Amino acid sequence: MSAYPSDLTALAKLISDSVAVVTSEYTTAGYMPPTLDSTEQDPFHSPELVSERLKIAIKTIEAACAQLSATVAGAGHVVTNKAYNFVEPLCMRVVLNAKITDHLVNKPKGLHVDELGRLSYQNSGKLGRVLRTLATNHVYTEVAPNVFANNRLSMKLLSTDPVSGLVGHISDEVMKAGVLLGDVLEDTATRNSFKVEDCAFQRAHSVSVFNYYDGPARAQKFEVGSPSNFTALYSTSCQRFGKAMVGWAQVTGRAMLPKIYPWGSLPPDSTVVDVGGGNGHATLDLVKAFPYLKIIVQDTPASAIQGREYWDKEYPTALQEQRVEFIGFDFLAETPVPNGAIYYLRHVLHDWPDDDCIKILKNVRKAVDQKSKLLINEFVPQYIVRGGRASNTQAPAPLLPNFGVANRRLYQQDINMMISFNSKERTLDEFIKLGEASGFRFEKLWDGGEAGIVEFAPA
Repeated sequence: MSAYPSDLTALAKLISDSVAVVTSEYTTAGYMPPTLDSTEQDPFHSPELVSERLKIAIKTIEAACAQLSATVAGAGHVVTNKAYNFVEPLCMRVVLNAKITDHLVNKPKGLHVDELGRLSYQNSGKLGRVLRTLATNHVYTEVAPNVFANNRLSMKLLSTDPVSGLVGHISDEVMKAGVLLGDVLEDTATRNSFKVEDCAFQRAHSVSVFNYYDGPARAQKFEVGSPSNFTALYSTSCQRFGKAMVGWAQVTGRAMLPKIYPWGSLPPDSTVVDVGGGNGHATLDLVKAFPYLKIIVQDTPASAIQGREYWDKEYPTALQEQRVEFIGFDFLAETPVPNGAIYYLRHVLHDWPDDDCIKILKNVRKAVDQKSKLLINEFVPQYIVRGGRASNTQAPAPLLPNFGVANRRLYQQDINMMISFNSKERTLDEFIKLGEASGFRFEKLWDGGEAGIVEFAPA
């Protein structure tokens, strides 16, 4: 008999040890460990508030619990449960549109489905079945037969929480497109294409994702017999997408940016060029933390207008002191401003195929000097094998090296990019190849939680 414990025992110990860490971290912060029924904001509700020790403990619990369940439960049971995973987002879309979480705010004893049905104009019997399915997956709590209340998970579906916009976006237009992914991959005309017009989103909605939220472009794809409420439907999806991007930034750790790179080592008045930065929401946190930096946000002219409006609301001091500037340009065809200290791209390259990424990076290469750095801030999925360049961020055995279920959003997002853009999230090796093809030399991978920073210097 082996002297080493079995995987089951090892997984159970990892869970037990990690629970002790979680309990200790909450106690040190002056809080009780979380309960599912709580609707109060968690003290560690945002990635930048979580210590490295707590982050690893939480990821270990998520990964070990899922791996332990998959190991001991019947294979058929596990696989069919995974096949039925599509039901949960369908149900979340129903409760989002019905604003069930909003109706349950300040109702700790919950509301009966008849009352919820009346408030939301839903059939109470069907709504009850939707809520019970979600409660079985720990979203909402059934406190009495057919009486449901909010809990810590359902509170993220509150209409004022940006995360609800992200969930709505995923469970609506993205999910509708996702069901056609298999058709696209089976079609000989599209399976080998990386053009955005050949992706599942285009097949489902008749427009690319770039044009989906552009009213006139989207309207041209609909015939005269379009529903009379088209404008309202467009407005809802467009507004929701804007909120979804804020929610995306929150859950993927936008506010981590000031912490995961040694910005303090840059000389005063160093310029950070935010390439494809939209309204500059990512670098806003950076200049708040390091007010001696200068930020130049470069994106489309329309984004530049939106950026000034956004910063005027969120951080007007930076505009007044000229610590931020907005310049419109086309990163596929034009060169960013020259001689910046840092050229920063956050969740830009994952929208584009390799050839276009190389165009973007070659344009950046024209702008840099030998002291410049290129920082690519994106998801960096790992191979599910031990060793390699990312070995210092791998999980302990017998967990999957990439932390398995705890990091599944990276791999789900990769498929989302395939569905929506015919593009991808890239491994570290793939980023290095893009950099080398564009005149850059890889320096370091900075661990930033879900989204890492891949640092390059001019070759």
